[in-house]
Amino acid sequence: MQHKNSELTIGQIAERTGLAVSAIRFYENEGLITANRNRGGHRRFARAQVRRVSFVLIAQQFGLTLPQIKEVLGELPDRRTPNAKDWAAISTALRHHLDAKITKLTKMRNSLDGCIGCGCLSLDACALYNPEDTLAQHGNGPVISFNLDR
Repeated sequence: MQHKNSELTIGQIAERTGLAVSAIRFYENEGLITANRNRGGHRRFARAQVRRVSFVLIAQQFGLTLPQIKEVLGELPDRRTPNAKDWAAISTALRHHLDAKITKLTKMRNSLDGCIGCGCLSLDACALYNPEDTLAQHGNGPVISFNLDR
């Protein structure tokens, strides 16, 4: 029987989280979780890393990217798992992120309703394909030129 505070192997972390071992390695390489190495060079994870992986999976379901998740986790002292106080602050930020996403999706849905009615499916005028086209006033096609002689 394992001691309550013993470290877990990468296979055990994968089994506990439902992820492939390669995903656990990827998360470690991305700095989302950390592992210690034993004398044989094998990864050993503190049990709290299961909660960090779970947080990553939940945050991804909210639509956060891995760099955004890394930033949130990076603000925690000593690379620890979020506690209740941390979660209160994180959830407030997530709420703002979700509200903005809902607003954007609602706008897209409303544009889709209008597009279905028009029937033109013109890419030049489509609010879905080219929303808020600020360069349209300068003409069709590519209108930005670059000075390559810098």
